[in-house]
Amino acid sequence: MASPGLAQEKTGVKSGFILPPGSARIVLMRPSVIVGAQSTGGMFEPNADWTDEARRNIDRAIQDIQGQLGNSVAAYDSEAEEAGALSGEYRSLFTSVADSVREYQFFPGNRLPTKKRDKGFDWSIGTDVADLPGLSNADYVLFISTEDHYGSTGRKMLQIFAAMGGVSVPTGLHKGYAGLVDVKTGELVWLNADLQMGGDVRTADGAQKRVGQLFEGFPGRTMPLAQNALPGLAQP
Repeated sequence: MASPGLAQEKTGVKSGFILPPGSARIVLMRPSVIVGAQSTGGMFEPNADWTDEARRNIDRAIQDIQGQLGNSVAAYDSEAEEAGALSGEYRSLFTSVADSVREYQFFPGNRLPTKKRDKGFDWSIGTDVADLPGLSNADYVLFISTEDHYGSTGRKMLQIFAAMGGVSVPTGLHKGYAGLVDVKTGELVWLNADLQMGGDVRTADGAQKRVGQLFEGFPGRTMPLAQNALPGLAQP
């Protein structure tokens, strides 16, 4: 367990990486959104209705914040995504890499010797990401992943009774990752990762809060612009 003086890190940036406003074309992959309940016994039970509502709320919240990100952000081409499962595999790969960053670099108690602060921020999802259809004109790919486990009534009751006996029973998970990947190199150049994100993504206001937290510290972020909708990726 980490000592109180070693705070959990949440953001990493590759050494020397700078993203001036107006300098890059970014493609936003379809966010990975999972929502469900935590049973009395602690098992996760996916909820399709909650997940669908959360996905719609998060999509709208991203559209609202797009104008503040400082660079051209375009939604990944739907035809390219439907062409195969490769984009989904990369979303899963990003989440796995982000899990590793959070566990083995951001968390002081588990930090690997090669991932200490003086070793820099060096993570990758592989150079083959450049072969994804629809990325030929992009400089960076933006991945977003959220997962929420809301405690069921039984789980909450168990937590109350356990607390009366002096026992702590954890409830809920609210994981959020946002990461920027260099298309040419596959390097993860910026990551925001937290297991205790705020905002109930099942509501519009909660999703706005979640997305705001996901984009904290986003490189090149500027003041809000007039256009909020995600534009198509412009041809050079």
